[in-house]
Amino acid sequence: MMKNLINGFVAILGLIGSFQMNAAIKLPALFSDNMMLQQQSNAPIWGWADKNQTIKIQTSWDSKTYEVKADKSGKWKIALQTPAAGGPYEILVSDGTEKKSIKNILIGEVWLCSGQSNMEMPLKGFPGQPVLKGNEAVVHSKNNKIRFITIPRATVLTPNEDFVGQWNVASAQTTGDFSATAWYFGSLLQEVLDVPVGLIHVSYGGSSMEAWMNQEMLKDFKGAKIPTKKEDIAKDPNRVATTLFNGMLSPVIGYGIKGCIWYQGESNYERAGQYKDLMKKMVSSWRGLWQQGDFPFYYAQIAPFNYAQFHPKDNKEEYNSAYLREAQLKASTEIPNAGMAVLMDIGEENNIHPADKEAGGSRLGYLALSKTYGLTGFEFESPVFKALEIKGSIVTVAFDNAPNGITSYGKEVIGFEIAGENKFFYPAKAELRRKSVLLSSPQVEKPVAVRYLFKDVAKAQIFSNGGLPVSSFRTDNW
Repeated sequence: MMKNLINGFVAILGLIGSFQMNAAIKLPALFSDNMMLQQQSNAPIWGWADKNQTIKIQTSWDSKTYEVKADKSGKWKIALQTPAAGGPYEILVSDGTEKKSIKNILIGEVWLCSGQSNMEMPLKGFPGQPVLKGNEAVVHSKNNKIRFITIPRATVLTPNEDFVGQWNVASAQTTGDFSATAWYFGSLLQEVLDVPVGLIHVSYGGSSMEAWMNQEMLKDFKGAKIPTKKEDIAKDPNRVATTLFNGMLSPVIGYGIKGCIWYQGESNYERAGQYKDLMKKMVSSWRGLWQQGDFPFYYAQIAPFNYAQFHPKDNKEEYNSAYLREAQLKASTEIPNAGMAVLMDIGEENNIHPADKEAGGSRLGYLALSKTYGLTGFEFESPVFKALEIKGSIVTVAFDNAPNGITSYGKEVIGFEIAGENKFFYPAKAELRRKSVLLSSPQVEKPVAVRYLFKDVAKAQIFSNGGLPVSSFRTDNW
């Protein structure tokens, strides 16, 4: 009898505790002190409460009160009208009995920063792999107008709704562990635009693109195996389809952003043939899920590196990472509102993590400052192959995106090859003109095709006058 009474009492306490837990207002980690909201937008905010509970949200920037009703599961979501950049502000969330406040909020420009290890690499560097001038950047990083949050690594089978994390205010105590590429991008935007900038960092080293996509996005791609049990993701979970979409991206989908920067591709180099289509599908699908239109998507082309070292006994042509760089180059012309930062000049033959992270972050920033924010007067994208003209044994290669011409900085250009109909490529002598290059080779009397640095390991030799390198490319499809 006594045992039954005790069990009943415990059950009642459990029900009371459960009710209190359900009734309590819960906000995701994204909506916390020091956060950043996208300016002049309808910025979504969401959370959990008791089912069917009415939630009131008050915003200090306009003294406005919003009301929203939680659904049967307790989830609620509403959009807040944000003003021009400024702050600090406060948001008060109440269910009538409980109140939660979010303090020290700034309103400005918010960017999603995603990819694999070269996006993940922090300002302090990886062990034994430094970031060039990273320590100097950390020392000078104090800036109340830059806020950032990092989503922790997570590989799971079903979508997460939240994570453990917090927004940080930029300082020497916080920036060392934050993405170097994202930092250089964001700090440039903050300096030039003179508005607060928020950075949401979602990356995982060694991850494949498929891991950042869900099952629906991958249904038309053969070879994309969707995991259904824990055993399926026991080995290299960051390379298994859907795992990072579920674990890390899902909790931030829908947060108000201006755009996205992306640095990934190294883990897909063996499957370059499908990369362009994967990328197009991922970008269009992310945009659809965010429901914020075709937001800007700027990405870094992978830098040259000796990928063949992973296959010392199997020298297959597809291990040449130039094919992956080519896929990224093609994607830049087929994805709306996108742009690519070329990194041909910073690659390291035996280090997949180039130390110069400022180049990538700054070049992504140039793209955003020009293409998104409309600033002019500077170069923002690399020259690209425009046309091929053949007269006898001389080939002229012309370039676009070279408003003030191209240069080799006085160095001999030895990265071009030309071939005739026999498809054998020979080194070409190169003569630079203002926006073109003249090529010839005594071994090729009737050239038909040109390749430039189309190798696994290569170093940029031609730049715009603004210092932006030309990507590796080819005019054939052999």
